[in-house]
Amino acid sequence: MLLSVRDLKVHNLPPLSFGLAAGECLGLSGPSGVGKTLLLRALADLDPNEGEVLLAGRPRRDWPPAEWRRQVMLVPSESFWWASTVGEHFSRVDEALFDALGFPAEVAAWRVERLSSGERQRLAVARALVREPRVLLLDEPTANLDADNTVRVERVLDGYRRDHDAGLLWVSHSREQLQRVADRRFHLGPRGFAEPEAVA
Repeated sequence: MLLSVRDLKVHNLPPLSFGLAAGECLGLSGPSGVGKTLLLRALADLDPNEGEVLLAGRPRRDWPPAEWRRQVMLVPSESFWWASTVGEHFSRVDEALFDALGFPAEVAAWRVERLSSGERQRLAVARALVREPRVLLLDEPTANLDADNTVRVERVLDGYRRDHDAGLLWVSHSREQLQRVADRRFHLGPRGFAEPEAVA
């Protein structure tokens, strides 16, 4: 199992246990405020939590925090931008990736202040992918996108997990989207996870 979660305690939810296999996309839905984002932040070790999380069998406590967060990477619904141009936020420029997400090669020179919310969201996905994490924690990665750009992001993320044997934990309010992208689906409620639902 690529990512193993055992009795993870976060927020006011009961302990959660699940696994994510290499190359798998696990979809997660649930009502607003139930704790989906807090769960993702706990898995990335960004907020206090209890329980055991392992990456490829190695406990999280044995990883340097910065390395864990590079390997198990959160892509938040609203990304943080700290420099003036897009390219300054990237460890390397991947023009093919920019193109696949609908951007011209010169996007690296664009000023962040000119970006729409949807452009920031797509570029946040690209920024994560160039760092080649083993697990991506995706918090509504297409929430601000139109239909065409939603398809672009879904294709890029599907290609990444297949090419890199990566695991995706994908939070979405869209049942239709999770039916498209996920191998398994969970519903998170106040009592924890509902039974996993196989995707036809």
